[in-house]
Amino acid sequence: MSIPTALSAPQLELYVERLTSLAVLYLPRLAGALLLLVVGWWLIGWASRLVAVAVAHFDVSLRSFLSSLFSIALKVLLLISAAGMAGFETTSFVAILGAAGLAVGLALQGTLANFAGGVLILIFKPFTVGDVIESQGKSGTVQAIQIFNTLLLTPQGDTIILPNGATSNGVIVNKAHPQRALVEIQLELPADTDLDALRQRALPLLLRDEQALPEPTPQLILVSLKPSATMQVAFRAYTLPGQEDALRNRLMEELQKLFAEQG
Repeated sequence: MSIPTALSAPQLELYVERLTSLAVLYLPRLAGALLLLVVGWWLIGWASRLVAVAVAHFDVSLRSFLSSLFSIALKVLLLISAAGMAGFETTSFVAILGAAGLAVGLALQGTLANFAGGVLILIFKPFTVGDVIESQGKSGTVQAIQIFNTLLLTPQGDTIILPNGATSNGVIVNKAHPQRALVEIQLELPADTDLDALRQRALPLLLRDEQALPEPTPQLILVSLKPSATMQVAFRAYTLPGQEDALRNRLMEELQKLFAEQG
């Protein structure tokens, strides 16, 4: 194994000359790239604050998301520009970044659909936090509208997570705007039942409940007559959105007691 000998004076001068030429060539580029990073980073922060002010009237979740997305996109562009100014080849990097973005987009089609649905919900506001809605066969009080999901709280205390994509594209029943909800209890009774007498006894029970609204007034209506000498009747009362299940349970119990007392 040979031991490297010391560099000769001509070789040392050649290396110093090459290093000097490289420094002269790249140091201005590096200094410019560093200056671009510092100034660009400050400008991105200033622009992000302007965007936050511009979207101040948007929902809190959407406002935070748009500000973060704007800031991250500009910072990625800044880093690519600084790398190009410093002399690095960025064409391959941009191609790889585009291919990665396409692959991630294809893999996250459902997630992107939920993201788009969340943006539409936050912008057009078919419902807001606190509304009682029914969507995709589920109902409850809206607790939070997130970018990908909407959280509902049921009267039973369960939390339902609805994907925003299907929610924004499906049927939404907003029960908060009418400020009342119908509670209906249907029963099958003998066809010879005296409906007037039943109204006199049952309707005060419906009015007595503190969650039953006095207007529109509770009703007892005949729904249908059946060949088996029976009839279908419906007890109807209105309450505030979100109180339907509690009122229905109490009214059914009161009606059961009434029918038991009357035999």
